[in-house]
Amino acid sequence: MNQLLETSAAYLKCANKIVVFTGAGASSESGIATFRDALTGLWEPFDAQRLATAQAFKADPSLVWGWYEWRRAQAQSVLPNPGHAAVAQLGRLVSKITIVTQNVDSLHERASSENVLHLHGSLSSPRCFECAIPMDVPDVDGYNLGYGSRIEPPVCPECGGLCRPGVVWFGESLPLDVWEAAVAAVAECDVLLSIGTSGAVYPAAALPKQALSSGAVVIHINPDRVAVSSENEISLVGKGGVILPQLLARAFN
Repeated sequence: MNQLLETSAAYLKCANKIVVFTGAGASSESGIATFRDALTGLWEPFDAQRLATAQAFKADPSLVWGWYEWRRAQAQSVLPNPGHAAVAQLGRLVSKITIVTQNVDSLHERASSENVLHLHGSLSSPRCFECAIPMDVPDVDGYNLGYGSRIEPPVCPECGGLCRPGVVWFGESLPLDVWEAAVAAVAECDVLLSIGTSGAVYPAAALPKQALSSGAVVIHINPDRVAVSSENEISLVGKGGVILPQLLARAFN
């Protein structure tokens, strides 16, 4: 493990352009349940994947909006973890860094990172379901939020449509401008750090493979070992909040 850390640190030290690609594991270290965790409490009868569709919102907007507002309140109640802090620190140490995240909690921004691309949207960016204009984020402190809370969505001031969460639901495409920016960053990076992602959600999971095909080094950081298929690919087993600070210490101290 120490040799792999040293090798990874050497790649980081020499890199001019880095992409940090994060998945649910990066946020779970802050105490945010992953999307695939079983729902509990009053949410237990519901299937998370069935709540995450346009059809579900049309059928029961107060239930879906209430669940996403509960998720947003949960995200606001936790703090960025040492992994988020290390990514922000890395951004101050290298020439160019692009953060591409599958997470919707904005913890990277709260850790002071910049240039964050949200592939799956953000809980902090709701929009009108009908006309798609951005809408203000309600104050969660005004809610009595709990499992199973039904909350009526705000009404769009422009068209009277209902406000929807600013996330990508099942059956929807990734935002094209964000996806194209992510692909462009991956194509020109020297190193891609893949942190806390299972590699199961496409098309996002294709980004590390695209980095390899462009000649970049890909470093996976995950509690479970990631199978590697290239000499330019390294698997570091552990949590991002533990491994990343060690990498930065070896590379830049």
